[in-house]
Amino acid sequence: MKMGTTASPWRYDGARGSAQFLAGQRPRSAGVLRLLAARKLVVDNSQLIAYAVNSMIRSFKSKPLAELWEKGRTAKIDAKMHERVLRRLDRLDAAATPQEMNIPGFDFHALRGFKPTRYSVHVNGPWCITFEFEDGDACRVDFDRYH
Repeated sequence: MKMGTTASPWRYDGARGSAQFLAGQRPRSAGVLRLLAARKLVVDNSQLIAYAVNSMIRSFKSKPLAELWEKGRTAKIDAKMHERVLRRLDRLDAAATPQEMNIPGFDFHALRGFKPTRYSVHVNGPWCITFEFEDGDACRVDFDRYH
């Protein structure tokens, strides 16, 4: 091996036309996938596609909340709350029923007077994430200030 170069963790199988990650795990960064594309290796993205399709958050009412979820940042929500909001959205994305959001510290409760039923989880101060559930998916997720 030459000085200043690193060994690739990928082994290319020309007979199969595929690449195998030597450490036995999938790459986690997009940079690795771009590296593979530059080497013209075939990568099976079926698991990544299946993950995106199985997302449990179907729609947002709040544009800043959607931007935070998609990009990981937004200027329209206080930066001090980003981590707390994303933690709750991650849990909401994994939840199949509203009751799975009943976690200590989330202050989960159903809101009265809404049809279909809206639920709320506390974020910080008067800020809450409200949402509805339809067919096992969270929809119309909003970032509200109330009380």
